[in-house]
Amino acid sequence: MPMIKTVVTVPIGEILPDAVISAYFFLSQANAFCQAQGRAPVFELTLAGIRRSNWLYEGHFGIRATPYQEIPAEVDLLIIPGFLGERIPLEENQWLVQWVGNQYREHGTEVASMCTGAFVLAAAGLLDGKKCTTHWAFRQDFMRLFPAARLQTEKIITDQDGIYTSAGAYSSLNLLLYLVEKFAGKDTAVWLSRVFQVDTRRNSQLPFMMLNQLFQHEDTPIKRVQEYVEKNFAEELRISGLAEQFAMSPRTLVRRFKKATGLSPLEYLQQVRMEAAKRMLEQENKNVEEVIFDSGYRDGPTFRQVFKRSTGLTPSEYRRQYKRY
Repeated sequence: MPMIKTVVTVPIGEILPDAVISAYFFLSQANAFCQAQGRAPVFELTLAGIRRSNWLYEGHFGIRATPYQEIPAEVDLLIIPGFLGERIPLEENQWLVQWVGNQYREHGTEVASMCTGAFVLAAAGLLDGKKCTTHWAFRQDFMRLFPAARLQTEKIITDQDGIYTSAGAYSSLNLLLYLVEKFAGKDTAVWLSRVFQVDTRRNSQLPFMMLNQLFQHEDTPIKRVQEYVEKNFAEELRISGLAEQFAMSPRTLVRRFKKATGLSPLEYLQQVRMEAAKRMLEQENKNVEEVIFDSGYRDGPTFRQVFKRSTGLTPSEYRRQYKRY
């Protein structure tokens, strides 16, 4: 069986050095495991950039890469790492946007993005109409720039039509394990997960989402509504009451709230209550029934259903995994 010609790209700008290194290292270790089992290595690995010498993280780390123009067209898998900082340097990486788009469309190359590397795939038009994920903190920027993409920020990994995306930061390790399992087999992925202690049960980044990103808009009255909801989430809040308090009609409140935050007021209230419940489970010794009541719910089964859908875990499982001692 021919090896999977795999290229880990080195974009221009501030990128995560460990994303590039971990991608190369993980797949190299997958090869080593296969060889130790008497099998042929799976991944033929290359680092590619716009230049040979690449200095990352304020010039502290150097990576030597092959100029992408010298890479043969017959590439099976392209991996794009995530970027550091609030700005995604798409203009500086038009070479990568065009190359990735051409490889996928013209040569059938499969492509995988780590964290905010999804912006490159989206800029190439590869995510139009396709499900994808990225770091939750960049949700609104991504939706504004690429409204045709089917962004699913609750997902750790998405896989559609030979395009793979992963959530923020070290969730990329889950993506690498996913690719290893697909191309090198489950036994190889299980071995890597045990050696490097990667939690393969994670399928959602919802436990890590915060509400601050939903304040990144210019509708000041809606911000006041958000602040009120966050202070009074344990009370019984209704759309009619909020609308009256903030001098809007219920219809106007729902429309403006949805436009500003991407959520309806009731969806926002639910997220606030879930965040409050998570904080209590992480930091306090209340039993689950007390957490349910103090987070604004009066119906235990409903709370448990919403919590499981929101975090991917039961309240007891969440406490065991995230309790701060």
